Order: sequence, then structure tokens, then C-alpha cells
Amino acid sequence: MKLPFKTAAIATLALRAVFTCAVGTSPALASPPPQSPAASSELQKKAELYLRNNFALGPDFQIEVGSPKELGTSGLLEMHVDIKYPDGSSNLKIYISRDGRYIVTGEVSDLNVDPLAENSRRIKTANAPVMGNPNATITIVEFSDFECPVCRNLHDTIRALLPNYPQVKVVFKDFPLESLHPWARTAALAGRCAYHQDPKTFWKLYDLIYDNQEIISAGNAYDKMVEFAGRSGLQIDAFKTCLASPEAAKEVDASIANGTELDVRSTPTVYINGRLLVGGDPHTFQRYLDYEIALQKFGKK
Repeated sequence: MKLPFKTAAIATLALRAVFTCAVGTSPALASPPPQSPAASSELQKKAELYLRNNFALGPDFQIEVGSPKELGTSGLLEMHVDIKYPDGSSNLKIYISRDGRYIVTGEVSDLNVDPLAENSRRIKTANAPVMGNPNATITIVEFSDFECPVCRNLHDTIRALLPNYPQVKVVFKDFPLESLHPWARTAALAGRCAYHQDPKTFWKLYDLIYDNQEIISAGNAYDKMVEFAGRSGLQIDAFKTCLASPEAAKEVDASIANGTELDVRSTPTVYINGRLLVGGDPHTFQRYLDYEIALQKFGKK
């Protein structure tokens, strides 16, 4: 789900202020003095005021800035920000220099770490639905929400492109945005229950939900999931029992927790061999696939 422009801009903004950070192992960076509670509180207020003023976030936006934490030996303080607004919510990270002068509102990356390998290591794919060649050289991991319109667009993109990419497999991970989408969790539970009866049937339900997204509502979601399960050939009594089971709920929660660990903030969020792609733009999606194929073909990975 795409966020409103004002909020989405915060998460994608590049560094606005000129900021330099010494690279080395100086004692000041290696062992910075701890922040006092008063200093931490002052930084939180300062950060909130900056975000409100710079991005025109009025009183209908609730901003909660978390306590600052040291970002390794970088000399930066990392702060989590939760933003709630009338039609949804978002979260991001910001970084502030210890003296409270400079703020980074983009991403901070460690150049000593391969981000693709790190992402792949942190993604938990055990017991997740998989479509495609088990020995595929390209793995797409999709964190998705069945009620999200942009996720439906990605679904259509994947369905159109995959026949032309036999070297690709897709792994589905649930990430229902429950504060925005009232029936997304019901659909996620349905997917889990379909997977448990027959892993291949998950993908039938996956298609049926996205293809009929516009006729599903919070009021009829349960009945629609049961209907789609029947059309997919599932055993209905077992399916209904599964929908109410704590096991299915725990599996959805575990997938959400894994996404949260990876800083997934919106849907769809996709990893193509660990390379992050947010959103369902078909041209960007295909470009990522073609780039990965080229890397493998010419042995430059």
C-alpha cells in the first residue's frame, strides 16, 4: 500500500544537511558517553519538531519518536519514528549526530556488509509457500497484504512475467497491514490454511483473492475465503477449523515479525536475491530480474 505523499517522502528523503563522519577507531567514536534521560528527551522533541515543520505534518498526524540508541561506532544516534494519520500509519528510522545538530532522514548502510547477502540471511523462508523451480537461481521473496491494491498489481505483474523466467521462484510472506485493511488478516489466515492442506493449492487461493479483491469486504471476508477454498478443492471442515486455530495465527504473526525485523514498512516489499524493491511497478520489477540474470550470465556477481 502506498503512503500519502507527505509521509512517504520522509522515508525516501535523501540527506538534506551536509554531514561528515570520521571513519576510524577514535576513542570518542568507539566509546561515546551515554545519553542522559534529559538529553534523550530533548533530542526526541527536536526531531519531532523538525519532521512536523519540514514535511508539513499538522495536528492530524501523531508522531512518536523513540529513544535514541547508538548506531555502532558511527557517532550517530538511531531513532525509530511512528507516524499515525487518519487513513493509516507508517514507521521509519532517523539518525541524529550526538550533538543534536545534524539529522539523516534517509537510509544509513554499512559499507563493510553485503546488504543483499545480509537480507537473504535474515529472511526466513521455512514453511512458506513457494512457486517455481525449487532449484531456481533467482528467488523472489514477496511480503504482501491480500487487501492491498498495489499488491494486486504486483500479483498481476508476477503472473505475466514468470512464464518468461524459468530460472525464478517466488516465496510468499504474509504482511497484513491490519490498521489499514480490515480483512487482510482473514485472508492471510486463509492462505496459511490452504498451504497446510496442500501447498500447491495456496497459489490457487492467492489468485482467487487478488482477482476478486474488489468484491471482498470486512463483512463477507470469512464467507469468501470459505467459498474460494471450496473452489480450490480444499476440504471445507478442516479449512474452517484451521481458520480459527492458534497455529495459523502464530504463523501469520511470525511472518509479520520477520518483516518487521527486516524493516518492512509498506506492501508490497520484495527481495530479489536479497535486493530490496518496494512497490509493484512492473518496469522496475522486470529491470531487477534482468539485472540479476545478467550478473549470473556474465559471472560478475
